[in-house]
Amino acid sequence: MRRLAGVSLCALMVTVCSLSVPVSDRARVRAAPVAEPDDGCGPDSGARTSHPGPHPRDHAHLGHEEVVAMLADLRRTLADRYGTSDERRLDSTLRRAGRLVVPVRFHVIHNGRRGWLSNKDVRRQISTLNAAYGGAKGGVDTHVRFRLASHGHTDSAAWFYSPRLYENSMKRRLRKGGRNTLNVYTAAVGTDVLGFSTFPQWYRRKPHMDGVVIDYRSLPGGSFRHYDRGYTAVHEIGHWLGLFHTFENGCRTPGDGIADTPYEARPAEGCPYSRDTCRQRGRDPIHNFMDYAHDSCMREFTAGQGRRIRAAWAAYRAPRRGARSVDLGTGPAAGALSVGAPR
Repeated sequence: MRRLAGVSLCALMVTVCSLSVPVSDRARVRAAPVAEPDDGCGPDSGARTSHPGPHPRDHAHLGHEEVVAMLADLRRTLADRYGTSDERRLDSTLRRAGRLVVPVRFHVIHNGRRGWLSNKDVRRQISTLNAAYGGAKGGVDTHVRFRLASHGHTDSAAWFYSPRLYENSMKRRLRKGGRNTLNVYTAAVGTDVLGFSTFPQWYRRKPHMDGVVIDYRSLPGGSFRHYDRGYTAVHEIGHWLGLFHTFENGCRTPGDGIADTPYEARPAEGCPYSRDTCRQRGRDPIHNFMDYAHDSCMREFTAGQGRRIRAAWAAYRAPRRGARSVDLGTGPAAGALSVGAPR
């Protein structure tokens, strides 16, 4: 796929469709599929990649020291805002406050008809997010839901074919809302990398870069075989909400920092029947949305991941309302309210 850089930003055509009603219901760095006769379910050695070798580094690929520092920052921020960094203790309060409903600004980057997504395509992706984060696929309910606030189309060959290269200018032009608004961008991310994301810890440093970019072919019903159920967005938004990969740090402490996702030496590929790559207790979480398996193999978040999401939200994305007093952006226990009105 060639890069078309010679496009004037002044010539961008932008249309935005604002939505006044809620709708129902990965940076996932993974090898994109190539044509193959089997169904991809079997030993992980059977996974195909379009570029043999290790997965490329991306925003979500962090070093050990980076992960340790980010976990320490989460603890410090929670202690400062709540007087405790104990996620279990804090979670009882967060769950009583109600369900988080995240407003989504969906930006479709395209080159003419290539990459164009309809309103139906976008809504199907939102439905997939709500099903995955609501536990409808087999995991726990994280108590997070997503509401489409708006979607728009931007015709730019440069941004479409090279979203990583033009990430800064693209996001500066299109991003809307504050720290609690999820901005999703679709483009031709590539064949070796399907998406990339920022983490909540990074918002205060570069707020305009906050958001998630995914390949348009990974949406539900897309053309990427094995990666066509919309779980790239589920995975990437997991990073945006504060989750690391399940294989983070391999078998080395602290792993991904979550107790109920067993240590995993390397990413799952394809759809392995079962795997245990570390000496620590527990088999590899190959069905977890924060691993790298085929979409057909993914189905769950854990209770610990749900707690981490809610803690990270309280620490980084919930607006302050005074010292150690936080508006969690939730509704009362009897119902769910939006964390932010459309902006």
